[in-house]
Amino acid sequence: MASAADLRDELSCSICLSIYTDPVSLPCDHNFCRGCIETTWDTQEASGAYSCPECRQEFKERPALPRNRTLRNIAERFLSAEPEPGDTGIPCTYCDSHVPAVKSCLHCEASVCNKHLRMHSKSEKHVLIEPTLDMGHKKCSVHDEPLKYYCWEESVCICESCCLPGEHRGHRVELLSEASEKKKEKLRKVLEKLRPEREREETEREAQRLQERRREVAEKAAGETERVTALFRDIREQLEALEKRLLRDISSQKEKLSFTLTDLMEQLEIKKDELSRKIRHIEELCNMADPLTVLQERESHGAADNEGGRERHDIKVPAVGDLDVDLISETLLTGLAAIVTGVKGRIYGQEATDLLLDINTAANNVSVSEDRKSASYSHTELHYPQSPERFQLVPQALSSRSFPSGRHYWEVEVSESEDWGVGVAFPTIERGGDQSIIGNNKKSWCLYRWDKNNRYTVAHDRKDTHLPHAPSCSRIRIWLDYEAGRLSFYELSEPIRHLHTFTATFTEPLHAAVYLHDDGAWVRILK
Repeated sequence: MASAADLRDELSCSICLSIYTDPVSLPCDHNFCRGCIETTWDTQEASGAYSCPECRQEFKERPALPRNRTLRNIAERFLSAEPEPGDTGIPCTYCDSHVPAVKSCLHCEASVCNKHLRMHSKSEKHVLIEPTLDMGHKKCSVHDEPLKYYCWEESVCICESCCLPGEHRGHRVELLSEASEKKKEKLRKVLEKLRPEREREETEREAQRLQERRREVAEKAAGETERVTALFRDIREQLEALEKRLLRDISSQKEKLSFTLTDLMEQLEIKKDELSRKIRHIEELCNMADPLTVLQERESHGAADNEGGRERHDIKVPAVGDLDVDLISETLLTGLAAIVTGVKGRIYGQEATDLLLDINTAANNVSVSEDRKSASYSHTELHYPQSPERFQLVPQALSSRSFPSGRHYWEVEVSESEDWGVGVAFPTIERGGDQSIIGNNKKSWCLYRWDKNNRYTVAHDRKDTHLPHAPSCSRIRIWLDYEAGRLSFYELSEPIRHLHTFTATFTEPLHAAVYLHDDGAWVRILK
């Protein structure tokens, strides 16, 4: 059965923590005092949204507040049944149960009314406190004496016997009243720090900013959902169109072959009929008794009347073509490739299919392939022509193409051992010294692979971030959204794994960049 304390909790407003006054109900079925919820919503009005203090459900418009009459009646009855001021609800131990106690004695462990209080012993052993049913927490658990002092070293309340030479000897001990006042003073200082309007206003502003951020995320998610849905709808339409085209091609080839075969079958039937007619005619001649008629027959019937001759009547069926499966397969692959290319264009924007390395930027210890797609570390000096764009000593190179705007991606294949780096850089990056290493300055961003710990590391402005991922694939995709200020790295494993995304404000065109640390390191641009 619920106690009075439990019932009080159920009938208390969670804002003011008091019994409901004019309770109202929200659309989410939570109840509050009308004045409490209206004051709360007045502070939320600037944010443009209202929420329930209990479940945080939001309402775009300020809801109506219908009065909860049933809850009001219960609250009023509960209040009327509560004891009057001064009535503790604890009965006198020596009187009838309806006589309230005004004090409790820790020594006697009894509660007394005014009448018995006058008769109670005035001895110091009899410590009187406010009426209570639970006197255990008011007495020392060791000596069973009233708690009178507070030990600051142990942060516990103690009795008089605890102060005798023993475990609290030498400790700072004060009367409970004095210690209580000092603790109250500390709490007041804490309260003063929490109370200023500035703190509350800043908290409210932070809450509004988070709420705005949540709305932005929701809007972006809705936009991406719509974009992906439209993309897949378009892909399905293109696939259905390709399927219909292939089925039409197969049906057309089948009809052409069927027509040819039907024509040949008709020709064979004619030859078959002609052969049957000849056979019947020859049989008739063979059965004739008149030799003159047999010999005067001039029709060419293939009789073997030439010396040693024999005429064959074999029927030759001309070769008939088959379905052009290669053409069907090529149409299928070409169609699918066109769909994939279109999808990539819609996702990534302009594709960096012509990305080449600029040999004029390659350091003398970087060997660039003839097609300018690959770079590898060269232990011997290559003695390239002098160029102001060329990196000095640092084994790296930039692409000839730059990206001043738009969305792009390119893929690279990298050596599975030794150290390498791939990323992007502004054209104004330094060309000599450690400050020119990509990722080691404010003008470049890089993904590294270090062989010594077989881990990925990303770097920018001399700040390294070690990633938890161990390399599991030799192909890396780099994705750039210039306007959004996003540079992402993906490992083209199965499944594709996102490694890291830089966010920045790009102020110059970006060039693809490669770094080769030592012998055996190489990078090849795939597309």
